[in-house]
Amino acid sequence: MTAAAATTPRATVAADTGRFPDLMLMAIAVALLLIGLIAISSASVGYAEASYNNMWHHSIRHLIYLALALISGFICYQVPVEFWYRSGWLLLLLSSLLLILVLIPGVGRNVNGSQRWLALGSMTLQPSELAKAAMIVYLSGYLLRQGKTLQESWQGILRPLMILGLVAVLLLAEPDFGAVVIMFATAFGMLFLAGMRLTHLSLIILATGALGALLIQAAPYRLQRLIAYTDPWADPFGSGFQLIQSLIAFGRGEWFGVGLGNSVQKLFYLPEAHTDFVFSIWAEETGFVGAFVLISLFLALVLRIFYLGRQAQKDGQLFSAYLCFGVALMFSGQAFVNMGVSAGLLPTKGLTLPLISYGGTSLITACVLLSMVLRVAHERNQPKGGRKR
Repeated sequence: MTAAAATTPRATVAADTGRFPDLMLMAIAVALLLIGLIAISSASVGYAEASYNNMWHHSIRHLIYLALALISGFICYQVPVEFWYRSGWLLLLLSSLLLILVLIPGVGRNVNGSQRWLALGSMTLQPSELAKAAMIVYLSGYLLRQGKTLQESWQGILRPLMILGLVAVLLLAEPDFGAVVIMFATAFGMLFLAGMRLTHLSLIILATGALGALLIQAAPYRLQRLIAYTDPWADPFGSGFQLIQSLIAFGRGEWFGVGLGNSVQKLFYLPEAHTDFVFSIWAEETGFVGAFVLISLFLALVLRIFYLGRQAQKDGQLFSAYLCFGVALMFSGQAFVNMGVSAGLLPTKGLTLPLISYGGTSLITACVLLSMVLRVAHERNQPKGGRKR
């Protein structure tokens, strides 16, 4: 590999042939977005009626978010992959500045003890979602530039870990422990796929796990969540309330569910029914079959993104490959945690279900990341020939 090829993503500059993007990935994404719209519309009606005197309040806002997400995704799809490679450090810097801004008293919006949002008129922006996406783009470029150093010495490993640590400190100050877990899990997966030695990775995971345990013990509410996860029935009207109500929703769903719109748990029994626990309401209304379909769609989405990344890797387009791997790891990790929390397999964490849960920043970020993957697939389909960078 030449020096130029080692520092820039291998791409072919050619005229647009007008080919469609990856139709399989688009079909899966559209199916998930439609399920998300249906699930949000059903899960939020009771809360919206009581809080805003309009049962379709959240549905309308979700439609607006969805329109913004699709527009943002379409715009990003027009941007060449090489732009993201060259702009990774800038995206990370801007998202870090937003993380700092949200911590300033009077600027950041505090909800339920967490200061994670910036008010933008009638809407809000959650910088942690942008930071996770920016980290994927930055780290993909770093792995391309420093891949050999990463495989041979600790020096290539410590640099990205230091940057990850700085971003994690800002996220913990909000606090947003769930975002930190997803960001580190995604980063470690990308480092491993880029050729990091297994012994180095194992040591880092052990050290990070020990640090995570200390952070859990240092925050009483995190420790309480862990205790409630192990035995929610010990405090059924306190720390274990959410999990118990979620499990009741799963139990009521049985095989085929109680029918769309007929959930009982969404009627003020299960808090955050349209955000963190939307999967529970979906399982109650559509049963095991509906839950299985949703899980299968996420599995298909992740596998398709991994496949596109693997094809880019075979073509020597390493930045594109790492970008796809990072997106797949983030989606899979976040979906696993959200569904695991809803089913009582994991301690409670405030993480949205990608493309499904209510939340504008999360939905827009997910669609933008998918558009980047679609652009990777599009550039692979360009005719060979022309000048290579």
